[in-house]
Amino acid sequence: MGKTTGFLEYERKTYSNRPAEERVRDYKEIPVALPNETISVQAARCMDCGIPFCHSMGCPVYNLIPEWNDLVYKGNWLEAYERLEMTNTLPEITGRICPAPCEASCTLSINSSPVTIKQIELAIIENAFARGWVTARPPFVETGKKVAIIGSGPAGISAAQQLRRLGHTVTVFEKQDKIGGILRYGIPDFKLEKWVIDRRLAQLVEEGVNFETSVHIGDDLSARYLLRAYQAVLVTMGAGEPRDLKVPGRDLGGIRFAMEYLTESNRRVAGLPLDGTPVSGEGKNVLVIGGGDTGSDCVGTARRQGAKNVYQFEILEKPREWKDGSNPQWPWWPQILRTSSSHEEGCERRWGILTKQFSGDATGVKKIHCVKVEWTSPGPGKSPAMREMPGSEFSLDVDLVLLAMGFLHVTHNRLLDDFKVAYDPRGNIETKNYATSVPGVFAAGDAGIGASLVVRAIFHGREAAKAIDGYLREEKQ
Repeated sequence: MGKTTGFLEYERKTYSNRPAEERVRDYKEIPVALPNETISVQAARCMDCGIPFCHSMGCPVYNLIPEWNDLVYKGNWLEAYERLEMTNTLPEITGRICPAPCEASCTLSINSSPVTIKQIELAIIENAFARGWVTARPPFVETGKKVAIIGSGPAGISAAQQLRRLGHTVTVFEKQDKIGGILRYGIPDFKLEKWVIDRRLAQLVEEGVNFETSVHIGDDLSARYLLRAYQAVLVTMGAGEPRDLKVPGRDLGGIRFAMEYLTESNRRVAGLPLDGTPVSGEGKNVLVIGGGDTGSDCVGTARRQGAKNVYQFEILEKPREWKDGSNPQWPWWPQILRTSSSHEEGCERRWGILTKQFSGDATGVKKIHCVKVEWTSPGPGKSPAMREMPGSEFSLDVDLVLLAMGFLHVTHNRLLDDFKVAYDPRGNIETKNYATSVPGVFAAGDAGIGASLVVRAIFHGREAAKAIDGYLREEKQ
């Protein structure tokens, strides 16, 4: 906890964003960080609530939030960092992009504004880097065991560091030409600048983690080779199979999956080579279908590319607006309307819209044809039903359509076919304590649980490392 009466004395204060007219001209991070003195005051708001729901229910990595809040309030930044590092491999990432379910479950959220946990977390790790406390911790003893990790997103990076510190030889394979997975190629720089990733990777390299890029496992290296050369293999490929929109006109040019668009944009911002002619929203009417974070990232990217108009359609009904600082569904994640920094930069949002078809010509898509829908609840225990509203059909001129409707499961590729892993009913890799149906092969992150939060991938990467370490040590005996 912080100051006993801090929550009564201090109001919640959050960071400010750079002005929209300024930030749309670049890809730099948007928030303006609070000074340490202000962060310490905010940490003082952590109350002696008895049961820290922020830690036990809200945080997927079980951060010791009340402990490091108290330490920050008292000015003990080093020990706060040591507490943070015990549970979270990538706090500099979660402190920037996590939606902060911990704040939604903060006890203050019952009838007040929660502690600014996410900003305190970011301040702790940035202070630690600035003061030289984040150093390499290579193992004292080598086990002689070799582990291959396929995929370098948050789950893969987290597992790699934990396994290396336990003394195993770790090699991370990545199909792209740079390490980072979705952190590097799926999240725009205005939310996560890539030097943040590189700074952490430098620590892992110094600890002895091996990184191999531009390697397509299943083509360049076979599943058979991996099982022969490594004592354990961890699959952290993410949930890369996008949900498609199967309507007439889907095959027209100018209709792209959101992740393809974001990856291409990130490569262009980084000055990396592109395959073919890149797609840009410059001067176009851009439509994003899907109301989640990925869709919001597309909105912000299109704005920076100079789109003429940006629209975002969501098939579900508009969530209720809630301007109060408290959580109407405490301690659960509330279903309320959220407006991202990208939306603030200019976007027309519509809810309850069903796409019927696209139309266009040889040059690509020109129009989208839609109908409004309403959702009705048929009764307790049953799913809501969708009904098209008679006479609500409409069309919209579009030049670029981005499909951001979520992901189904891990991509079922040649590697997984060669491993012969089993899948669960949803198409994810089936696991038991992170072990797949194939001895020595493990899976973690979105590949095993489906598309989720980065912070949850970090947790599962760390837990998978524990499972693999146990497997290797039993095998040694």
